[in-house]
Amino acid sequence: MKNSLNRMYGLYLRHFFLIRNSFPRVMDLIYWPTIQITLWGFISKFFSMYSDYYNNTVGVILTCAILYDFLFRSSISFNMLFLEEIYSRNFTNLFIAPMKISEIITSLILTAFLRTMIGLVPAIILTTPLFGISILNLGIPLFFLFLSLYIFGMTLGLFVSSGLLRFGPAFENIAWSTMFLLAPLGCIYYPIEILPDILQTVAKSLPLVHIFEEARHILVEGTVDYKNILNAFYLNFIYFFLGVLLFYYSFNQARKKGSLINVGE
Repeated sequence: MKNSLNRMYGLYLRHFFLIRNSFPRVMDLIYWPTIQITLWGFISKFFSMYSDYYNNTVGVILTCAILYDFLFRSSISFNMLFLEEIYSRNFTNLFIAPMKISEIITSLILTAFLRTMIGLVPAIILTTPLFGISILNLGIPLFFLFLSLYIFGMTLGLFVSSGLLRFGPAFENIAWSTMFLLAPLGCIYYPIEILPDILQTVAKSLPLVHIFEEARHILVEGTVDYKNILNAFYLNFIYFFLGVLLFYYSFNQARKKGSLINVGE
């Protein structure tokens, strides 16, 4: 009996120390309930205060949900492709090819777009017969909204991939949770005015706020405010540039340390 308890205690300690010594694992345990409560808290607050804000509530929310899913799928697709290279130990083959870092990034971006569209197109098609709603009602600005969302998705992919190169598999949970972490500040389903003042300042630095504000503005007001679109692109290019720099730095550091080939272990 005592030996059995010791073995169980030993296994418990193993996982306890894995969690205690890994910041990504600790964050994974904390953010899920925090983000869910925060997100739906803001949504509930919005509808309790502005119950007559939308004339077409289902259409606005569903359109924003499709846009958000496009962002989510694009970012996750980039991360999954990079993780595939890690776990298949394919970096050695890439070095032998040889491939430049810019070529790796470009290839992942193009392939991620294909994966994203395969998942998104059926969802867009189904919204019309099921709910009588079409995201195409956004008109020409829809192209710019999608493009801006895709750039931001690729930017998040670059930041997460840099973390994977730096911290290894322990950072993988962040790869699946980045979008959920940003969702409350992205103001996907509610205006930015719902956020506390201090969070509004932070939210305005994200392209998401300007993209979804513009989507709602078009659907509710019937007009286009290109200022939101331009602000989103401006912020996107800044973050994308920083993401590329960080990826280059992390990639080169991992290669110098010899950890790049073994990062999947």
